[in-house]
Amino acid sequence: MTIRVLVADDQAVVRVGFAAIIDEEPDLTVVGQAADGAEALRKVADLRPDVVLMDIRMPGMDGLEATRELASVAPATRVLVLTTFRRDEYVFGALRAGASGFLLKDSEPGELLDAIRVVAAGEGMLAPTVTRQLIDAFVTGSVGARPRPDERLGLLTERELVVLRHVARGLNNTEIAATLDIGTATVKSHVNAIFGKLGFRDRVQATIFAYDMGLTSPRGAD
Repeated sequence: MTIRVLVADDQAVVRVGFAAIIDEEPDLTVVGQAADGAEALRKVADLRPDVVLMDIRMPGMDGLEATRELASVAPATRVLVLTTFRRDEYVFGALRAGASGFLLKDSEPGELLDAIRVVAAGEGMLAPTVTRQLIDAFVTGSVGARPRPDERLGLLTERELVVLRHVARGLNNTEIAATLDIGTATVKSHVNAIFGKLGFRDRVQATIFAYDMGLTSPRGAD
């Protein structure tokens, strides 16, 4: 099945460059391009891509606002944010707006292609440098005060809470299965149950929730 991609960036040369890289892959195709967030929203409505590569800083409606809108009007379309900026507010803003991934524009082409596939498959994807930045921010408390656990936590079983903690640490299903000495299919079942009960689309949302609720610590203090 071909993954349909929309590229949104205010620089034409960047859009064309990304499109050329993506269209070289047999399982990927660029179905459209947009120069700002508003155009991206219109084209998503018409073209229904699987993934939008979304630049953050664009004139008019920027990538954060467009991502927030897409999360509500086109939840089946995943957003992979691409930017040259490493500043905390862009990372956290994009993830909390509903992005499924965050990748720096200086990443290698192979990393970009892998990220598109991962996000399209329903997983979350963060560049390694962004993951470290996210963890460091939680360690130092710069993300902000954590709210008290909400009632949704009561929907999870003890085993689902354990699995959620491992998801938040960045483990994939195979790694979680090995850690808990259970089957990969069982882990997948638990992850799907977590997403269903909490209303999450991917691991990025689950990770943010776990840290916000104080379920895990980057230093493993829990």
